[in-house]
This record gives sequence, structure tokens and C-alpha cells, in this order.
Amino acid sequence: MLTLTEALYNQIVAHARADHPDEACGMVAGPEGAGRPERFIPMLNAARSPTFYEFDSVDLLKLYRELDDRDEEPVIIYHSHTATEAYPSRTDISYANEPGAHYVLVSTADIDEAGPFQFRSFRIVDGVVTEEEVQVVAAY
Repeated sequence: MLTLTEALYNQIVAHARADHPDEACGMVAGPEGAGRPERFIPMLNAARSPTFYEFDSVDLLKLYRELDDRDEEPVIIYHSHTATEAYPSRTDISYANEPGAHYVLVSTADIDEAGPFQFRSFRIVDGVVTEEEVQVVAAY
């Protein structure tokens, strides 16, 4: 199960909405070994595409060095889908290389001023996708 604060949940959704119609992407880091998402890190979709996301390789290298320096690890890796449901695509599955991370997908496909969106979390290990429950809490 993924447990995250309401503030982090809202930041991920806001980023997905702000970057629409392109896919948004980013990470939420946490203390190494704790499995607790704490630090929201929005990233630029280097592909600038409504159907694909890609972390900029220079930004990603810099981020991983920063995580090492801060004794943090990626707890959530998130991106949005703008025209499909919040479920990992074949490409998403093939790029999933953090077996300990929660892969969060937000679908902005049906969003209007008050419309619904999907927020789902998955574990992706060795190409196997397992959906997990999401619990949003006020604070840890």
C-alpha cells in the first residue's frame, strides 16, 4: 500500500493538471530505507509530449547525486497520462527500473473544470505490474 500526505497527493495532481496536454513527470523522495514519501520533486518532461514522458538525463543524474548526498531514495515515481487511463503502458513497464518505488499514474484524460481524474499506484518488478491501494493522510 502507498501512504502519502494530502499535500503530496495535491502537488502530484496539480503538476499533472498544469502540464496537460503534455505528460507530467517527477519523483517524491524519502529517507533511505523508510519507504516514506516526503520531498516532492517535479521534473521537466524532456519529450514534451502528450503520449510519452522522459526525464532529462542531465537532470536525472543531478537528482540521483542529490539523493545520495541527502541519504534519500525514490519512493514515488509519477507521471500522467493525458488520453488514456492511469495504467502503465508497455513503455512505462519497460522503463521501470526502481523495484522498490511506487509508480503513480494520474490520468488527466477526462478533466474539465470539475471533472474526475484517476490517481493510481503500482509496483512494477521484472515487468510484472501489481496495483496497490492508495491511502491519503493528513500527516505522518
